[in-house]
Amino acid sequence: MSLLSTKGSYGLAAICELTKHKDDSPMHIKDIAQNANIPQNYLEQLLGKLRRAGIVKSIRGAKGGYVLAKDPENIKILDILVALEDELKIVDKQVDHPVINLFFGDMQDSIKELFDINILKLAEYKNRFLNYTI
Repeated sequence: MSLLSTKGSYGLAAICELTKHKDDSPMHIKDIAQNANIPQNYLEQLLGKLRRAGIVKSIRGAKGGYVLAKDPENIKILDILVALEDELKIVDKQVDHPVINLFFGDMQDSIKELFDINILKLAEYKNRFLNYTI
């Protein structure tokens, strides 16, 4: 059972690329797609959802592209996932057992807490990756 779909994983990867982009200029969608290894057509759909959620802004024109709509420290991983997944769910439907339903509800709340961190937390994983040796 997968908690996140490809939408969530790809969306996090795209936001990670925008966070790494230090230049003030917008990042072209083809560059985001290439750097994050996401099909460009699919990325366009994801960025549309993220734009509507107020996480990214699109800039039109020849020098256009995408930028973060707010400071990365104010963008939570949970906000990105909810914008793309609609809601994080452990199971799609309730079972006919009240104890199990309460358990799944608590676990769903725990998962939301786990993802309630800002996007800059991903930088720690980048550092771990760069320091990894075989």
